[in-house]
Parts: sequence; C-alpha cells; structure tokens
Amino acid sequence: MARPLHRGPSGTRISGSGNDFLDSQMKDKTDKEDLDRRASSDNNSFAFRMPIRVLFPDNSPSKQGNTENCFASDPFMAGTPRSRHKLMLLLLKLSLVLIVILALTGSFWWTLSISTTSRGHIHHGYRRLQQQLVSDLWHIGELSLGSSRLKDLEFCPQEYENNAPCFNVSENLALGLTDGNEYDRHCENGMRQNCLVLPPVNYKIPLRWPTGRDVIWVGNVKITAQEVLSSGSLTKRMMMLEEEQISFRSASLMFDGVEDYSHQIAEMIGLRNESNFIQAGVRTILDIGCGYGSFGAHLFSSQILTMCIANYEASGSQVQLTLERGLPAMIGSFISKQLPYPSLSFDMLHCARCGIDWDQRDGILLIEVDRVLKPGGYFVWTSPITNAETFRRNKVNQKRWNLVRDFAENLCWEMLSQQDETVVWKKTSKRNCYSSRKPGSGPSICSKGHDVESPYYRPLQACIGGTQSRRWIPIDGRKTWPYRANLNKSELAIYGLHPEEITEDAETWKMAVRNYWSLLSPLIFSDHPKRPGDEDPSPPYNMLRNVLDMNAHFGGFNSALLEAGKSAWVMNVVPTNGPNYLPLILDRGFVGVLHDWCEPFPTYPRTYDMVHAAGLLSLESDHQRRCTILDLFTEIDRLLRPEGWVIIHDKAFLVESARALTTGLKWEARVVEIESNSDEKLLICQKPFFKKQAN
Repeated sequence: MARPLHRGPSGTRISGSGNDFLDSQMKDKTDKEDLDRRASSDNNSFAFRMPIRVLFPDNSPSKQGNTENCFASDPFMAGTPRSRHKLMLLLLKLSLVLIVILALTGSFWWTLSISTTSRGHIHHGYRRLQQQLVSDLWHIGELSLGSSRLKDLEFCPQEYENNAPCFNVSENLALGLTDGNEYDRHCENGMRQNCLVLPPVNYKIPLRWPTGRDVIWVGNVKITAQEVLSSGSLTKRMMMLEEEQISFRSASLMFDGVEDYSHQIAEMIGLRNESNFIQAGVRTILDIGCGYGSFGAHLFSSQILTMCIANYEASGSQVQLTLERGLPAMIGSFISKQLPYPSLSFDMLHCARCGIDWDQRDGILLIEVDRVLKPGGYFVWTSPITNAETFRRNKVNQKRWNLVRDFAENLCWEMLSQQDETVVWKKTSKRNCYSSRKPGSGPSICSKGHDVESPYYRPLQACIGGTQSRRWIPIDGRKTWPYRANLNKSELAIYGLHPEEITEDAETWKMAVRNYWSLLSPLIFSDHPKRPGDEDPSPPYNMLRNVLDMNAHFGGFNSALLEAGKSAWVMNVVPTNGPNYLPLILDRGFVGVLHDWCEPFPTYPRTYDMVHAAGLLSLESDHQRRCTILDLFTEIDRLLRPEGWVIIHDKAFLVESARALTTGLKWEARVVEIESNSDEKLLICQKPFFKKQAN
C-alpha cells in the first residue's frame, strides 16, 4: 500500500516508494553535473535572490531548510502551481512598490535641486496667473452689470456743455484758495460724470483744415460778443464776428501783427526770419497764455509745433478757441504745481502778456520755466514791464524788471536782445555754468531725490532741475526737423532702446495707419451691397485734425500719420501707470503729456476728431483701478467731437467687453478682426451728432 503523501519543510511534493527514491538519486546526480557547469550562473542568481529572501523569509526554521534528500531547497524554485501563482503576484507587487519608491525619491531630489531663482520664476508665474484671473473676473462682472448700468446713462444738463472737470474756480474760492491757486487742478474725488455731454444748440461740424484754422463757428464755443471785440493783442489776430462765424484773418492785407511779431523774435535770436527757427534747433514751443493760438497758427506753416497752455476760463477760453481752430492746447497752470511735462521738454517758451508775474514768489515760476526748457533753448517774454520807455514814468515797473533780469542771470540765462516790450533769453548749454556762479547767488541745484524727471503735478521746486539728466543735449546739437524724429543710436541708448526696436515699431504703425484710414468711412457701418470690385472711397487727407493718442508708447502712431501726409497733429498721452516714454516722445519733436486716465483730461468737451487707444485696456486691467472701462469711455465721449472716431486696439476679449458698452454710449461700433494676430481685435466707433432742441 502506498504511503500517504506528505509535504517536507520546503513544501516540495515527496513520494513514499523506494523506486521514487532511486529515481530521485539518479536525477540528483544529473542535476549535480549540470550544477557544476552553471556554477557561475548560480552565483549571479544568488546575488539577486538574497534581497528577496531578506524581505520575504520562509515559514521554515532556517532560511535554507533541508529536504529529505539533504539538498538545500529554494522556496522560489519549486512548489505547487498555487504557490507559484501567489509568488508571481508577490513579485509583481514588489516591483510596483520599488518603482513608486524610486519615482518619489527622484522627484524629491529634483525638487530640492531647483534653485532659488527658479522658484522665484514659478512664484512670479503663479502670481501673474492669479492677477490675470482677477482681471478676467472683473471684466466678466463689469460686462454682466453693463446693460443695467448703461440704461441710466443719460444726457448731461446744459451746464455741462463747456465744463472741464477738476477746474472749479468758484468751489476752490469757497475752499479758501487764493493768489492764483483757485485756477489749479483738483481731482481728489475723481470728478467723474455719469452722463453724456450734448453739444450746444447751434453747434456745427468744424470746417476742415486749413480753413478751420482761420474760421470757426461761433456756436461751437462759449464766448460773448464783447469778448470777441475786446480780444486784440500781439498774439491775437483781429477777430471778426461775421454772422455765425469768428474769423481770425488779418483785417488788413498790408499789415499782419503776428507775422511782424514772429519776424521780430527771429531777428532778435539772430535769424533772418521765422522760417529759420528749424535751422536754429527750434521745433516745439510752449506758449503760455496763448491768446487764441494765433502765434502757433502762423508758425505752423514753418513746421513749428506750438503747445498752448492757459488757465481754465468759464467763457472766452483761450484753450477752447485754440483747439477749435485745430491747434495744440490744454488747460494748465503752474501757480503752485509743476507742469506735467518732463524736464528739458521744449525748445522755446513764449509769454506775450500772459498775465504771470515772473518777479513774484522769489522767482520760483522762472525756475519752472528753466526746468522744462531744453539746454540752449529760448525764453521770450513780451510785457509792458520790459519797455525801457516806461521806466522813466513807472519806478515800480523798473524795480520788477530789474528783479527778473537779475534772477535770469543767476539761472545762467544769457539775454540776447531787448526791443520795445520783448526780451529774448537763451538758456545755457553748459552745465558747469551753475558751479561757476558766485556762492549764494541764485537757486541751488536740485538733489537727485528732488530732481524728478517726469513730475505729475508735484509742488513747485525752488531748485534748478534737469542738470543731472542724461538728456542734457543742447538744441543746436540735435538733428533738425524732420530728421529729429529719428533719434540716433546714442540718444536711444538713454532710454535702453535699440534702433531695431524703433524701426520695427515704425513699420508696425505705418501699416496700422494704412489700415485705419481705409476703415474711417461711415460706409463701414452700413450693410449696403457692393458690386464686385467696388471699394469704399478713401477719406481725404484732412479728414482729421485733432488726434488724441491715449497710450502713445514711443509716439509711433504720431510719426506714421506725419509720414503718411495726414494733416493731423497728435496729443501723445503717456499713462502714469505704464512705461514712461514721454521724454523720448518730446525729444523726437512731438508734443505730449503725462496723465492718469482715472481722472478727466485737462481740456474742454468736443476737442478731438479722433481718440486712439492701443493696449490701454490691457494696461488698465493689469493695475488696481479707481475707475472702470465705462468711466473711461464716458470720458472719451466728452473729449470727442460729434461724428468723431474712436479706435481701440487690444486683446480680443477686452475688445468684445468694450463693444458691449458702446450701446449705452449710443456709438456706432464694429469689431474688426486682425489677420496677422488672432489674439487681438480692433474696435472702430463713431460718435453720432445728437442735435439739442432749442427751448
């Protein structure tokens, strides 16, 4: 009878018969010979099996238990199919565990190897994504609320027709502001208006340039007949009221006061006539208290760009009439604040009976003139005080003149000439002039902390600014206009720019202007059928005159308009929350100003034919705002003339959001795809002409 089967310590199946034992011995002999041939292979196999044994030992008393044939049994080499199946599962699990451990270990060491700089980039990227998310959510929220808010956007009361926010003289007087401070700009509360400003009852579309320079509609501005008749001065041509028009043409064909006056200034500088101002390095002039802009209007034909700046006036405004004529102008007063221009901005400052007492306040107003004047630039002052004939009759005027003359000398100004009521000074081109002055004579040089190159309505400084600027380049050391618009390599290096960047920017804007001009036609807002091959007629070169660029960057849009032969001038605005390239713009021979677009722009309603904004919505959305896109668009509507144009170039989703707001503003609007950039779009709008009904 066969003995029952039993399992040995190793789990190997053993038979109980003697034949089985003999067969086992013979098999063992054969295995032993084969084992000798594979000794090296077994040794290698042993090396890999040992760790497994350590981790997973047998249930036997020893790790290498002996079977009944006295051979050491390997538990991983033999066993039942069930045990082998369990063993394979165990090995598979073990492999997975090892892979996970190795992956986690590698990841851990890789993480530790990241440098501090890399971690900073990751953190910055995370913060950037977080800011973008907040911006996107803000726009979504504004868009969702837009329709309900725009329903309340109605027309403003009549008193807003010629109102300039932030300039409220009566309110400033009530607050106790005097000595000229009542004319200063105060925008502490934003002064936003949530309504649309209607034009006056008798408003008419301005005449195109150059006719509109000499003739304007009297119903377009706020001025009385008495103010028209009493407006004569050296820089105001004879104004004539002809029915519904105001004419600035000379009353006599034989005599033109402005032309003779300009010719006199040129001769006092040492030039043949005013057409030689360009050769003397004069391209931009700041005209303080400009009258009605006739000085700048006359010089425009000589490619001189004159910026008018004057106080806010409720009626008969110099700034409003100058802008209506298609000439650069803005409201400004530096009675207590610095002008929003960088140091070393203009080639000439002009004051013809401008009403400023230069001898007052210890000369601090003359110091501000010196700050914005370029090295080698000219200061022209025309006043009865400077007339030597009056000294004999008026000792007070003689004393005032002596104070101004002596202070100008301490500013290192050279008096070139004095004729009748006009005096011309030339600012020094040499910085060492200030150190060569007698100790205690004249104002000191500003320290670096006080010499801010681009102030934004900072208090007036009693020290000489701009002397430490890298932009200290005499006007006769620069290229003359129009070559001056293209700065050389060393000049661009001051701003950290390369010529290639300006060249690329210029090519981009040349193409943009060509595209813009093809869109500036009311026909784009009609779905009229066109025959194959028909094209919309191109607008005339003089369709636009006053252009506002809300985010001017390098001034490339301005440059492209000039190169295209358009009749426009551009107010280049540099937002205070973006890169400040305003000094670059002014050095190129353009005009511009710093501005915070959460505040109203310092001008009157209906002063621009076009408002252009490229990248402004993106710039504003990247910063914590005190205002919304709706506030921004309401301000644009105030600045824009009836039938004026708006061009917004920005990211696609921002343009779509802006498009939704134009409905409440009553603008005609179209979104235009940009073939070369699918991430951006154009928003082309036109403001309609709403005529107010007479009571």
